[in-house]
Amino acid sequence: MTIPRVSALHVYPVKSLRGTSTGKAVVEPWGLAGDRRWMLVDAGTHKAVTQREQPSLALVAAARDGDSGLRLSAPGHGPLRVPVPEPAALETVRLFADKVEVLPAGEEADRWFSGYLGVPVRLVHLDDPAVRRPVDPRYAQPGETVSLADGYPLLVTTTASLDALNTLIAAGDRAEEGPLPMNRFRPNVVVDGTEPWAEDGWRRVRIGGISFRVAKPCGRCVVTTTDQATGARGREPLRTLGRHRNVDTKLLFGQNLIPENRGTLSVGDPLSVVE
Repeated sequence: MTIPRVSALHVYPVKSLRGTSTGKAVVEPWGLAGDRRWMLVDAGTHKAVTQREQPSLALVAAARDGDSGLRLSAPGHGPLRVPVPEPAALETVRLFADKVEVLPAGEEADRWFSGYLGVPVRLVHLDDPAVRRPVDPRYAQPGETVSLADGYPLLVTTTASLDALNTLIAAGDRAEEGPLPMNRFRPNVVVDGTEPWAEDGWRRVRIGGISFRVAKPCGRCVVTTTDQATGARGREPLRTLGRHRNVDTKLLFGQNLIPENRGTLSVGDPLSVVE
């Protein structure tokens, strides 16, 4: 019998930018250490700016610079190091329906990103994820919080489900857009060795030494249609998900996880279904 195991781990220091793969990742209550602690906002409206509005953000690479900040690079722009902001007056920005208090990263980072995108944006930092943003109470226990991820601390996907989805895409009328790589779905944890869509039935899982509650399936958006290597957009996978994975108008791929304890995940860790 094949034991499901972690095949990849990904951390995205800045929301909607290219992330990094890692062999080990520390699990904190609000997500993987360093994951989505930074975000771009519109300079005028203070609303989050993501690949939904700016697909070229896929081409910007962001990596953690130790514990001291970020290293950024983008086509046509010189690299930039951004330190973690010093404590200062908090600003309120909007991430979907949530109002979140954050620290401004500074004018140099704002100019760098605004020059790249051609529109005025600002870079902000989530200083204290333990208190700044609660998880949707419909799916959370009291006191559970999340970083600047879309809504939940971690996202898990399986290679078997991606293979099944790519088979469906190949049989459809947009076959030339497939097969799609896993980076279209921007997961934190990728698992090998399951049956296709096995994750639909998970309620609690244990990965390595860490237990996770499965909060809800992940409804996918236009970001999944964005080629993460070029920024170009197509129609897949949303076209095929709409035909085969449409539940209450949500196009499902992957599961959102909430950790029940701290620890470290490693590539190769086994996954077991608790319930």
